[in-house]
Amino acid sequence: MSTIQQNLQDVRSRIDAAAQRCARTPEEVKLLAVSKTKPVAAIAEAIAAGQHAFGENYVQEGVDKIQHFALLPEGTGLEWHFIGPLQSNKSKLVAEHFAWCHTLDRLRIAQRLNDQRPTGMPPLNVLIQINISDEQSKSGIVLDELPALAEAVVALPNLSLRGLMAIPAPEADYQRQLAVFSQMNEAFLALKQRYPQVDTLSMGMTDDMAAAIAAGSTLVRIGTAIFGARDYSKA
Repeated sequence: MSTIQQNLQDVRSRIDAAAQRCARTPEEVKLLAVSKTKPVAAIAEAIAAGQHAFGENYVQEGVDKIQHFALLPEGTGLEWHFIGPLQSNKSKLVAEHFAWCHTLDRLRIAQRLNDQRPTGMPPLNVLIQINISDEQSKSGIVLDELPALAEAVVALPNLSLRGLMAIPAPEADYQRQLAVFSQMNEAFLALKQRYPQVDTLSMGMTDDMAAAIAAGSTLVRIGTAIFGARDYSKA
């Protein structure tokens, strides 16, 4: 068994245990393998171990990987999520190649993604990023801005608003992690009540996935625990 295969088994076991502790079913929580800066060989190992949803932070790197696997039999059925900050000059590549964008935080970007989504492709699934910890250096909107942006996004025909995403400030204490994630879940449930197609709450990473799952996350973004530490000198 490869290291990545073993790591995936371990992460899935952690997700299962966290879900069961809060009376949820493991099937309610999707695992997104964050493969940024990792080579295609590592992704191929994850695919062989049954992983099919991958998250990329850097547009061109992600597009290169998507195009690589599109030519291979094992690339069938893969789902690619863009989870990094998105600049206007890179929106076309995301619109043309990815199935999901987790980091929508401006109407201007939403309009560009909508206009640049190729005819014949299904609508681009989008999540609105919330800056839940109010960090100056982080992307995302404050919760007060959510109703207006959500209403505008829902009106765009080539986008499908699926929910919310957050990257809270690092916090070692479980109860404080839980408190922040619970704020996100409240916002998610209110959004879902207004827009029935909303079904995705993307929150939780390697160090805080248990609290995120307890608070209602439906998708955890896990990189280090699957692929090991990243070498950002190669990013």
